[in-house]
Parts: sequence; structure tokens; C-alpha cells
Amino acid sequence: MPESLSPFTKQQLLPQEETLEILKHKQELLIGIPKETSYQEKRVCLTPDAVAAIVAHGHRVLIESCAGKEANFSNKEYTEAGAEITNDTQKVFACPIVLKVEPPTLDELQLLNPQTILISALQIKTRSKKYFELLANKRVTALAFEYIRDEDGTYPAVRSLSEIAGTSSVLIASEIMANVNSGNGLMLGNISGVPPAEVVILGAGTVGEFAARSALGLGANIKVFDNSITKLRRIQANLGRPVYTCTVQPKNLLKALKRCDVLIGAVRGKNRSPILVTETMVEHMKKGSVIIDVSIDMGGCIETSEITSHDKPTFEKHGVIHYCVPNIPARYSRTASVSISNMFTPYLLKIADDGGLENSLRFDKGLKNGLYFYHGVLTNKSVAEWFDLPYRDINLLIF
Repeated sequence: MPESLSPFTKQQLLPQEETLEILKHKQELLIGIPKETSYQEKRVCLTPDAVAAIVAHGHRVLIESCAGKEANFSNKEYTEAGAEITNDTQKVFACPIVLKVEPPTLDELQLLNPQTILISALQIKTRSKKYFELLANKRVTALAFEYIRDEDGTYPAVRSLSEIAGTSSVLIASEIMANVNSGNGLMLGNISGVPPAEVVILGAGTVGEFAARSALGLGANIKVFDNSITKLRRIQANLGRPVYTCTVQPKNLLKALKRCDVLIGAVRGKNRSPILVTETMVEHMKKGSVIIDVSIDMGGCIETSEITSHDKPTFEKHGVIHYCVPNIPARYSRTASVSISNMFTPYLLKIADDGGLENSLRFDKGLKNGLYFYHGVLTNKSVAEWFDLPYRDINLLIF
């Protein structure tokens, strides 16, 4: 038949692409939770209530003995929730899915089986090139929970831990100022006839917002500084009341610092926090005033800040008490554990319902954002650039 008389065009006769339905078969999970060994890390990934919910869906949870002890969760509570308890660390790391708060050490990585799924924090600034080479050799699939995104584009783990850090900063300042802790004896509250305490907050992000909420709740006067007008506008709206806000101008900041009783540093940079408060500014602060540098894990935004620990959290410089502990949420390990657990549980159940992590990664862009190793292949551009390693686009590996 001549081509002009054919009822079909040439394009119509060629085989066409078709999207096939991916069948989801629920997968049973075996999750291992080892005891945290990092310095002063007291949190645990799953609470007994979360374990009960996961076990009720037909999954198994293997927990190293006393993994929840520092967060005040006993072995008995985990056993009653349906978890299996073991003293064998190697057995926990041999599970197909390993769940941790802190990244595993190099020795712990050696205990992982090939093709293990590791879910933990990444903390890129504290890792070494050897860490990623070991993950590659073990063909591990690794997720960093601080990079996982929610439906609205936010980072749930970072958000919840920042909320704890912000609220904690005000509570810690209040403790330090008490006489029993050799403070200046000033109460961080509003008592009739007594001028309220003055709190300066550097940074209008999540930490700054929750520090402001707590300070206002106690009755203190607050002043919030940030170079982002959008963030300052947002914090005003979220607090639901007009508060003093200002861009970071040295003259206005120095004026506020001379009068303040508490300074909370909550400014983060790309690689390092910018130093907004110089040593000269600290010298002008009142004797006995308190600095809480929450951004110390990124170098700190106050020039006089030096890293301290939970055992010896404060030091004095120019008559000002400094608190510069990097891991503030670990101070409230039970609250922090519940918060982390609330984030992990839905994701674990979703991975099981989707038929495994690979299917979940196909359907969930937010979860895919947390992936930095896929079967031993580095998929995170930031890690690749930081350590000069080759990487592949995850979208070319998962269709």
C-alpha cells in the first residue's frame, strides 16, 4: 500500500515508551540500634513506644543492651515493647538496617555487612576521606538524617534539634545566673516592680525563634539581630507580637550588648559561622552577664568563644561567663531522643510499606535528598567536593 494511503503514520507504527506500574510488596525490616559511643552522646534513635509501633507492623528491632540507658529508657521497657536485646555489638551492626544518632566510627564501619543500609547523621565537617572509602568498599547505602527533607522543603531533624537547642539556651542561661552556680543572682523573668532581664539573640532562624519564645515566656525583654529582613519579618509573625528586631549593625549591636544580661549566638554560615561579636564588644558587656554560643559547632559567632564540654561547660573571660558546648540537645537526651524517634518511625514504616528503600527513594524526593551513598557509590555533591571524591547523580542510578 502506498505510504500516503496508510491509516498509520510512521511515528505511530514505532514502539512507544510506556510507564509500567511498580508493584509495592511490603517488606519486613530488621533494624539494629547500637549503643552510642561518641563522646557525651546520650541520645537513642528509637524510644520504646516507637519500637512497639514498628514491631506491631511485623518488623524486628535488635537493640544493644543499655543503648537507651543515658536517655532513661531501660532494657525492660524495650523488651516489653517487643525489641530483642543483645550484648553482642557485632550482631547489631550485622543487621540489614543500622540506625544511629552519631556517624559510626571507623572501627564500627568494619563491623557492617556488605550492602547494609546505614541511617545516621553525616556531620561532614568531622568525617575523613577514609570514612567514605570504607563505605564504598562495603557497598553501603547511607542516609544522612540531617539532609532528609519534608514535603514542605524543610529539614525535620535539623528543625527539631534546633528547637531543642533554642529553648535550652534560655534555660541554661537561667541556670548559670543563679547564685548556686556562682552567677550574678539575676532571675530571667518578669517580677512585679523589678526590671526584666535583657536578652540579645543573634540569628532569627529556628534556634533564634525558639530562644525568643522561651525568653518571652519567662518575661524577659528580647532584641533579635539578623542580616535577613525576611527572617526578621518571619520571627515577628511566628512570635505573634512586636519585638525589637534589627540588622547586624555594630553601633546598634554594641549598644544592646552593653545593656544585656544574656547573649545567645545562633548564627550559622556556609562553612563557618561569621564572627559578629568581637572581643572588644565582649569587654563592654556587664560583669556577670552570660554568653550562650549555640553556633560553636560551626566555629562560633563570638570571638571569645572556645569549645567546652558538658562536664565543664563554662569559662569566664572579661568578667562574662561563656557557655560553648557543641551538642546542646544531648543535655536533654530523653526529649531529644523522642524528637528524633518521632522523625525516624514514619520513614521506617514507609520504607517497609513501599517494599524497601529503593522504592521509597523512587517515590520520595525528600528522602532521596538525604542519600549520600548508594550501593557503595557516592551520590552527594557536597561530600565529593569537600573530599575530592568522584560522585554520580542519584537520578541516573535510580529510575
